Amino acid sequence: MNPTIIIADDHPLVLKGLHDFLIEKEYNVLASAKNGKEALTLIKAHTPDIAILDIKMPFYSGLEIAEKCKKDKLPTKIVLITFEKDEKIYREAKALDIYGYVLKEFALVEIENCISSVVKNNSYFSPELLKFLELNELPENFELLTKHEKGIVKLISENKTGVEIADILLISPRTVEKHKSNIIKKLKLERKQNSLLIWAKENSHHL
Repeated sequence: MNPTIIIADDHPLVLKGLHDFLIEKEYNVLASAKNGKEALTLIKAHTPDIAILDIKMPFYSGLEIAEKCKKDKLPTKIVLITFEKDEKIYREAKALDIYGYVLKEFALVEIENCISSVVKNNSYFSPELLKFLELNELPENFELLTKHEKGIVKLISENKTGVEIADILLISPRTVEKHKSNIIKKLKLERKQNSLLIWAKENSHHL
C-alpha cells in the first residue's frame, strides 16, 4: 500500500529534503506545509493516511495538531519529527496516540521504517530516543529517598567511607550506617557487600 502523506516543517531545507526524499522513494506526497495552520487545513481538506509534522511550528505545534485531529476524530495518523529528546513531549505524544516519533538527525534513515510500521497500524519511535529516555528514566523507588539520603548516596558514589561521610555531614558514623540501612531497604537492594556502592555508581547521574 502506498499511503497518502502530508508533510509540514517550518525549516525550508528540512521540508525540501524530506519532500524530495519521499518523492524519490515514490511515496504519494499530496502536499507540504510551512506552518501548523497550513498543515491542519491540508489534513482537514485531504484526510491523508499519514501526516509527518515538525513538533515546533508557528501557529500550531505538531502536538496541538494531533490533539485537534484526535478531538475531531480524523483518521490521519500523526508522525512527529523533531530534534527534541524530551520525556515530557514523548509522554504527551503517547497520550495523544501518536503513531511515530522520529528524531530529525535520523529522519532520512528512519522515515521509511516509520511509514512502513504506521501503515501496518504499528507505532514507531526512534530507537535513539528510546535509548535516551531509558538512560534518563529514574531508577525504581528513587523518589522514596529524602534529600538527605540522596546526599549520602552521592557521597557513597564518590567513594567516601562511612567515617568520611560522618565528618562531612557532622553526624556520627553510626547514624550514617543507619541511613545506609534505610536507603538499602527503600531501594529494595540485596543486603550484600557493596550493593549500595554499586547502585550509587550506576545511578550517580541522577544525584
